[in-house]
Amino acid sequence: MPITISSANIEERRKLTFRAGDTVRVVQKITERVKEKDKVKEKKRLQAFEGLVLARKHGREPGATFTVRRVIDGVGVERIFPLYAPTIEKIEVLKRAKVRRAKLYYIRHKAVKEIRRAMRHERTEKKETPVVEAPAIEIKA
Repeated sequence: MPITISSANIEERRKLTFRAGDTVRVVQKITERVKEKDKVKEKKRLQAFEGLVLARKHGREPGATFTVRRVIDGVGVERIFPLYAPTIEKIEVLKRAKVRRAKLYYIRHKAVKEIRRAMRHERTEKKETPVVEAPAIEIKA
């Protein structure tokens, strides 16, 4: 008799073939506790986190995890998801990419370099002020 530890469909998750470099959307169940008067109500909703898979660790083992990175308002946000977490509703592979590394941690530094380059370019543009010519004044003596 098999023992089910997670309520997630383990066989379905084991067959997922995403890897580093792929863009995925992870839909997760979130429970919020809202206090109304004297009672604490629990609201459940679905929240999607879409981004680039940086790493997938521990293969298909029960403790397998994957790291997803996304940029929100110019700030890089990374989340580590357990592959067999019961809170994960579904994992969709949106885009596949061919990469030559198993772990894409260098993307963190690459993004910072691009932001710095953009800021440097922005600073040089601000220094250039347009020359305003004064109107010619005639002096009669």
